[in-house]
Amino acid sequence: MSSHAGMSSERLARIDRYLKTAYVDTGKLPGTLAMVSRRGKIVHTSVQGLADRERGKALKEDTIFRIYSMTKPITSVAFMMLVEEGLVALDEPVHRHIPAWKDLGVFAGGTLGQFMTKPTSAPMRMVDLLRHTSGLTYGFQQRTNVDAAYRKLGIGHAQIGTDMPDPGLSLEAAIEALAKVPLEFSPGTAFNYSVSTDVLGYLVQKISGKPFADFLSERIFKPLGMTDTAFEVPEDKRSRFAACYALGKKGETVLQDDPEKSSYLKPPHFVSGGGGLVGTAADYMKFCQMMLAGGKAPGGTRLLGPKTIELMAMNHLPGGRELMDMSVSLFTESGNAGVGFGLGLAPTINVARSMVAGNVGSYFWGGAASTTFWCDPKEDLAVVFMTQFLPSAHYPIRRDLRTLVYGAIEEANGW
Repeated sequence: MSSHAGMSSERLARIDRYLKTAYVDTGKLPGTLAMVSRRGKIVHTSVQGLADRERGKALKEDTIFRIYSMTKPITSVAFMMLVEEGLVALDEPVHRHIPAWKDLGVFAGGTLGQFMTKPTSAPMRMVDLLRHTSGLTYGFQQRTNVDAAYRKLGIGHAQIGTDMPDPGLSLEAAIEALAKVPLEFSPGTAFNYSVSTDVLGYLVQKISGKPFADFLSERIFKPLGMTDTAFEVPEDKRSRFAACYALGKKGETVLQDDPEKSSYLKPPHFVSGGGGLVGTAADYMKFCQMMLAGGKAPGGTRLLGPKTIELMAMNHLPGGRELMDMSVSLFTESGNAGVGFGLGLAPTINVARSMVAGNVGSYFWGGAASTTFWCDPKEDLAVVFMTQFLPSAHYPIRRDLRTLVYGAIEEANGW
């Protein structure tokens, strides 16, 4: 049995068979791309199916995908760069940089224009934005009068399955509009998936004095060689852009976003640090490898210090609680028990409760179109998975991919 970087080649090949027979051949997913890195080297890449069914285009290693919420860890790294520079601190109140939010109250009744509120028990802090305990929400939650106000005002980039205006408000206008909408709960008392990371993008822009997209490009993408990651798909890369699909009303797979007509072909009206990026699997793997290397890019440029990355990967939920125990959200990119939430990342805190092989201290997140990544520092392992299918919770592909990858480890680090 051959192996590379402590991984079984034969067992890694199971990934290809599984993705092809269970998802691509059955028509559940148009195409899939799985990339596995161990000890700093790519040990397996699986490319299956089509990037565009309508045009019969094969999915390739350089296919460009909508990564949606996999944008969030990148934005969180950008913010932590400013923390390391002493320009902002995790325990600072958000209103120090957004004064109009100083008197934000908690929803007590009413609707937009007639909201009743009560005072918060503590101010919203920067750490609340990073761990989604801010009291903010997403319009697509469709859970309360507060998220209904987000939809009516057009706060956040146009989300799937909502009546939110498209393109909605700009990032700056959304920050202003949020001053008129109460919080769902007092900051620090619950977890709710939200526009918090979009707010972080705004703060990176304001604190650094540089447009958010430029900051990401100069401070993260260029040092890492992430040449295909951006908030839009330029004309010369258009042929590599995948189609996006969604679950139809009758359980069929339908085209959701045509790559020839997509809004991603032009600069975004709303620059979303929470979900606006597109990129390739190889680009995102470079980001993961930087995280596993303690914040250092291959060329030697340091993006973050290793202790900062350790801090990001710790569970920051109050009382060390699990995400599922603290969440009031109808949707997150985590369906497992045994998972907490850190500074833009979801760490595993109890492997047995997760019921999936892995290690305490590994961390992950995913995107709305069923993309995902995880990094396991103990095993020096990173996995990036790309496809384009909404909603992300419909198939157990993320769980199964973890099982297949961990089953291919022959030499566990530390043994």
